[in-house]
Amino acid sequence: MAYASIDGTSVEIVEAPPRGRIRHAVMDMDGTLSVLRDGWQDSMVPLMVEVLEDCPRHESRTELESLVIDFVDYLTGKQTIYQMIRLAEEVEKRGGEPKDPLDYKNVYYKRLNRSLEDRLEGLRTGRLKPDDYLLPGAREFLDALKRRGIPCYLASGTDVEFVVEEAELLGLSEYFEGKIFGALPQHENFSKEKVIREILADLDLEGSELLIVGDGFVEIQNARSVGAVAYGLFSKENNRYHMNADKHERLVRAGTHLLAPDLRDGPAVLDYLIGPAQAT
Repeated sequence: MAYASIDGTSVEIVEAPPRGRIRHAVMDMDGTLSVLRDGWQDSMVPLMVEVLEDCPRHESRTELESLVIDFVDYLTGKQTIYQMIRLAEEVEKRGGEPKDPLDYKNVYYKRLNRSLEDRLEGLRTGRLKPDDYLLPGAREFLDALKRRGIPCYLASGTDVEFVVEEAELLGLSEYFEGKIFGALPQHENFSKEKVIREILADLDLEGSELLIVGDGFVEIQNARSVGAVAYGLFSKENNRYHMNADKHERLVRAGTHLLAPDLRDGPAVLDYLIGPAQAT
């Protein structure tokens, strides 16, 4: 289906959003601002397949891989622990003795960190440039929000200590001024929905005064559930399973108002939603 677009941009208008009211913004991290963790599925899926193959009863590797891809994809955007809770449930279904989901999560992070470490060390030493690991237009969009005086919050399903470190290494911390949220050891104490509702309550905002930007089904659903403006990104993800290849359609199903491949047209989106920025 073809949608109207914001003039002169690649931004599709899936559904006309509330306009003229944005005062605050909530950003997702991975796939929205950062591509530092691109390819994380290549660590998670094989681990889960290996765990399930160790169960007394199990399907073929191909069938297990398909199962894992489906539920990992569905739960993307929520805290990582929820994918591990599902893994434990699948182990039990196949007659296995499931480990604590936190144990599975720790093994996953060890594998992922092996592939991430070269990038992280390169950023720490200056060998790699932060902007090489940002989604196109990310910094310019954050600059545009800052010029307009719109406070930004960062909310990620990744553990908060990793989000804080990676935001610092990518030069993003200054845009959030400590308002960075991520998964906690007690997973019930954090969710993107909880962060969004607390922002609305603490600042006495109406939903239409909040812009929520992300590439996941979860945050777009969260946005629509509170009446916020949803700006979805169908950013490309590189993994050998072609996961999230249908991100465009998934975000439409989630209810996004606006849809774009990246943030290069982010300043134009703000012009559309709020009006042209005042010259300084």
